[in-house]
Amino acid sequence: MESKPRLIGYWVTTELLAAAFLAAGAAELASEPRAVAATLALGYPAYLLTLLGAWKVLSIPALLAPHLPRLKEWTYAGIFFDLTGAAASHAFSADSPGKIATPLVLLIIAAASWALRPQSRAWKTDCTLPNRARAVASPELVVAQDRGVNA
Repeated sequence: MESKPRLIGYWVTTELLAAAFLAAGAAELASEPRAVAATLALGYPAYLLTLLGAWKVLSIPALLAPHLPRLKEWTYAGIFFDLTGAAASHAFSADSPGKIATPLVLLIIAAASWALRPQSRAWKTDCTLPNRARAVASPELVVAQDRGVNA
């Protein structure tokens, strides 16, 4: 059972992240003049806005929908790549510290959302599964385990 403060923290950070990605994705998909100017100033082509905007908008249902833990892990990875790439792009373009810090602050919010996610929304890796459900090393080991032999 999840603690109430942890669950509240998860939803607050997740909703902040979703709101930020909805606003950015909508602006990019609409080719808002400020978004186009910022993208061109970083040296990227304007058509990149369509791709980034679509992925940002599609990340929102993946974050908010129940279940789908593997998709959520990929979504958090994509958010990490997007935000670190944005911070690096602003840094390499000698932008102001505020433009560099903004994606990094969002990255901290994303990391908090990921860390606070309930178990029902987390991908269960091999090490979190019970022993009987773990992958085996070889077919010989399966045969040995079926015979009750300790390998």
